[in-house]
Amino acid sequence: MSASVKLTVEDDEMVLDNGLLQLTLTNPEGHVVGISYNGLNNLLELNNPELNGGFWDLNWSEAGSSGTRGKFDVINGTEFKVVVENEEQVEISFTRRWDRSLLGEHSPLSIDKRFIMLRGLCGFYSYAIYQRDEAMPAFNLNEARIAFMLKKEKFGYMAMSDDRQRSLPRPEDRVPPRGKELAFPEAVLLVDPIEPEFKGEVDDKYQYSCENKDNKVHGFICFEPSVGFWQITPSNEFRTGGPLKQDLTSHVNPTTLAMFVSTHYGGEDLVIKFGEGEKWKKVFGPVFIYLNSVVDKNDTVSLWDDAKLQMKKEVDKWPYSFPASQDFPHIDQRGSVAGRLYAQDRCISEEKIAAKGAYVGLAAPGKDGSFQKEAKGYQFWVNADEDGYFNITNVHPGDYNIYAWIPGFIGDYRCDKAIVVTAGSEINVGDLVYAPPRNGPTLWEIGIPDRSAAEFYVPDPNPMYINKLFINLPKHRFRQYGLWERYADLYPNQDLVYTVGTSDYRKDWFYAHVTRKVGENAYKGATWQIRFKLENVEQSGNYTLRIALASATFSILEVRINKNGEGDALFSSGLIGSDNTIARHGIHGVYWLFNVEIESSLLVEGDNIIYLTQARNVSALHGVMYDYIRFEAPS
Repeated sequence: MSASVKLTVEDDEMVLDNGLLQLTLTNPEGHVVGISYNGLNNLLELNNPELNGGFWDLNWSEAGSSGTRGKFDVINGTEFKVVVENEEQVEISFTRRWDRSLLGEHSPLSIDKRFIMLRGLCGFYSYAIYQRDEAMPAFNLNEARIAFMLKKEKFGYMAMSDDRQRSLPRPEDRVPPRGKELAFPEAVLLVDPIEPEFKGEVDDKYQYSCENKDNKVHGFICFEPSVGFWQITPSNEFRTGGPLKQDLTSHVNPTTLAMFVSTHYGGEDLVIKFGEGEKWKKVFGPVFIYLNSVVDKNDTVSLWDDAKLQMKKEVDKWPYSFPASQDFPHIDQRGSVAGRLYAQDRCISEEKIAAKGAYVGLAAPGKDGSFQKEAKGYQFWVNADEDGYFNITNVHPGDYNIYAWIPGFIGDYRCDKAIVVTAGSEINVGDLVYAPPRNGPTLWEIGIPDRSAAEFYVPDPNPMYINKLFINLPKHRFRQYGLWERYADLYPNQDLVYTVGTSDYRKDWFYAHVTRKVGENAYKGATWQIRFKLENVEQSGNYTLRIALASATFSILEVRINKNGEGDALFSSGLIGSDNTIARHGIHGVYWLFNVEIESSLLVEGDNIIYLTQARNVSALHGVMYDYIRFEAPS
């Protein structure tokens, strides 16, 4: 029989021990300073110049601040309490309460960090309750996370998916003269790494980002002894931005992260802005830190397969029954919402079309697509089945809208009716019908409406800037560094020209509409052309150009029709986006949809040209990614 869970408390430290591992935390700060397991006295790094061990932290700024960065705030508790203590479970709490004396020093939040160890389970859980009351000033919350810094001489092999695993360079390799910073600090060219195998590679933590929907387990492997350290997130309900929101996982140091709030691939729209005296409470987690080992060193990489199995067990146990906080609702305190979603597009079918594979979710009431930028509440997402049926279970009590989008159809669905979920409620909303934007039949289209630019032409990387992991992974080829610079290499003299009926978007449409470098630090906005023929021009109404963007970063998209692309723009997006997807090796960020009405008088029988200009030219990293473009005849 497995050993019981024991808690030993001393003046400045405490140890949780269940016979499988020992977890050491500081008292009363709640900083993880020791994890002993399988003969390793401590898996954690405690000698980094800045951050060490395991810790909760956040990034915050004063109200009215712009941008996405502010002050880092490591959450050190000031009060320690034993919440549960018996042979089966120990749960401990470290609380930091805010008061006016802390104004400007700490973020105006009261935070309760919890750690849980269970009998017979090789790992531990952590979660936190963030809370505001009416006495707290306004401020911006930019980021919230839990991080673990592992021993760099032990944990050098990272795994985050079946096809994204590799040995990583050492942190010293990123520092001059061994490393050379590239266009931004996160990207470093390894000039003289300690291990020669990494020479000439680019190391950038954003290359290991992952969509929330897939970000359930990641971690590191030690080969001597054979030990795995895994961070498992069994639910996305407390993450921000929806299921396609991307975030960091693991990177050099070695560091493993559970990101709860961040602006990565979303920009300033995902900064949580609180007003004076605005009340708020949210539970982040629990996440599970899982440890495993094997006796046969030749079987070390199998630790990843075991971690995946444990992840599935944790998902099946959600919502957990053991957290003691009343702010974490157990299964009998939650509700469910079910229904069926259809699409109705008369230009495709007179009949309703079952929304096969649709993403259907519950998020705070708002506008169409507002879930992308929503960060204060909880979100719950599922995929509809082959017939469009969905069942969203384990939902926190609260008020929601139903949001959805359907692969193959543009735009966002939102049910106007407010959904009120209560403990034990089983709500069936019946049939829902999404009518995607449509005026007339499709004359031509470019791309696939799937909120990603992955189907377009992603170039080979510059041989000087390669991450070897992605060389033989076609679906991840966009993660290579510096691909934006390849546009000028491929189009040295004139910008992209796409001819409808002749060109192939998989080969002839560059994945990102970026600027062109014209000097040492000078850039020029690029104008792309779409050339198409009209046998006749309908005079009975307007044509419609629909432009769905998969990403935008400090860009201005302008549309002109014929007349050599000169004169005032027929349409301008204005300055949009700050998701930094191009720089961060992504293929999508925040989704945008623009519908441009085109008077028939602007078109001619025969040859026509649509000019798309990304007019802002401040940086090489500013631009847009297209998801899908469609040109419709009058209705």
